[in-house]
Amino acid sequence: MKSENITVHNNAERRRFEIVIDRHMAFAEYMIIANERIIFTHTEVAPALEGKGLASLLAHHAFAYARAHNLRIMPLCPYMAGYMKRHPEYHDLLLPGFHLG
Repeated sequence: MKSENITVHNNAERRRFEIVIDRHMAFAEYMIIANERIIFTHTEVAPALEGKGLASLLAHHAFAYARAHNLRIMPLCPYMAGYMKRHPEYHDLLLPGFHLG
């Protein structure tokens, strides 16, 4: 499964980024506050899709969305916080005063 063939959809109504493959889903939930910050609250990958790099793909797209919309990131979700910690190219998006632990 190649990531360039996978579509990440921003389901704004449900406030989450989604990937659907063979009726299985991976998603990253978020909240946008005052059009200035995005809080990532939960990331989940269906067991049938685990180990394929989909959570990383969700994080990449979610952080690109934040950058494109000038949103500061608060990664409350442990996965998103860990991804940001491992990818310094996104550190400029971290909400000032928020620590990755």
